[in-house]
Amino acid sequence: MDSISNMLIVMKNGSLAGKESVFLPYSKMKNAIAECLKKEGYVRNIAKKVSAQGGSASGGKNKQPMLEIELIYIDKKPKITEVQRLSKQSRRVYFGMKDIHRVRNGSGLLVLSTPKGILSGSEARREQVGGEALFRLW
Repeated sequence: MDSISNMLIVMKNGSLAGKESVFLPYSKMKNAIAECLKKEGYVRNIAKKVSAQGGSASGGKNKQPMLEIELIYIDKKPKITEVQRLSKQSRRVYFGMKDIHRVRNGSGLLVLSTPKGILSGSEARREQVGGEALFRLW
């Protein structure tokens, strides 16, 4: 299963359901994506928390790190209403610097994985790098 797609869908469904925050299994990639979304104003705050995983044969002593993402609402409307995954496990999509354009006339966000880390489309153009287009969001 694609963990980035899962992250996006959980955030979209959580925001459409009016949730304050959503919880996801922690990974460095998800944390970097959440940091980029925070920097661009799509999420309020992110935090790494450790939760006890109960019900296991070892007595529930396994602790799994979780990523808590606080969502943003403007006039009770969610900031994240739609997501579109561009690169998939079966098909990778790469953008050069000149191929990076605004999403929805500037009201959306393009997120790329570049040699300089996870960047938004505007940051990638500023840094003059291209990379793998992960997703669009608006």
